[in-house]
Amino acid sequence: MAVLVALGAFLMTLVGGWTAQRVTDRRHLVLGLAGGLMLGVVGLDLLPEALAAAGTEVFGVPAALLLFVAGFLVAHLVERLLAVRQAAHGASDERVPQVGLTAAAAMVGHSLMDGVAIGAAFQVGGGMGAAVAIAVITHDFADGFNTYTLTSLYGNARRNAIAMLVADALAPVVGAASTLLFTLPEQPLGCYLGFFGGVLLYLAAAEILPEAHHDHPARSTLLFTVAGVAFIWLVVGVAG
Repeated sequence: MAVLVALGAFLMTLVGGWTAQRVTDRRHLVLGLAGGLMLGVVGLDLLPEALAAAGTEVFGVPAALLLFVAGFLVAHLVERLLAVRQAAHGASDERVPQVGLTAAAAMVGHSLMDGVAIGAAFQVGGGMGAAVAIAVITHDFADGFNTYTLTSLYGNARRNAIAMLVADALAPVVGAASTLLFTLPEQPLGCYLGFFGGVLLYLAAAEILPEAHHDHPARSTLLFTVAGVAFIWLVVGVAG
């Protein structure tokens, strides 16, 4: 059952990527929506789940929040190191394709854990599995949208963006199938979600949204960002 449900996530991810690909003539709106979706996923979905799952505190601070900050700093450090390396080789554009691929790979890793979450929930019971499946399938549209957008934003070829999209779509199926072989502890999953949330927040705040408003500081872009956050809020509310 978990694998069959994950196939729904597979299809929804492809739909999200296809949508991002088809609206390239409104790139600023695509980026504004992607930034809103990512902000909504971090603040309304990943962080609450991470805080609930990780549980433990380190020097008075929840472990999930420490890893959230660590994820933000690691994303910033990786981008800076890759940019410096490219500049040392005489490149003038700071938008490094490897950053986009790394970010998309993180999205694939997140989708893999989504599939694991579906399988683990079905291990608890059918009702829990159904609730988690609804949440994963509905926000996988945002995952597919963001994976394609992130890969393309950093100057990667279209075939690379499509390859990462397909990998992101397959990941939840693989993750769900893997739970037939093991049981995942809750605390490591919560720590991972906190770290990944920090990475996503950096990409949304430092890269996606500034780029969206760079050439088109329009009210419509801001409205699309708000709409992205509102969509994730709706998804979380319905799934809850």
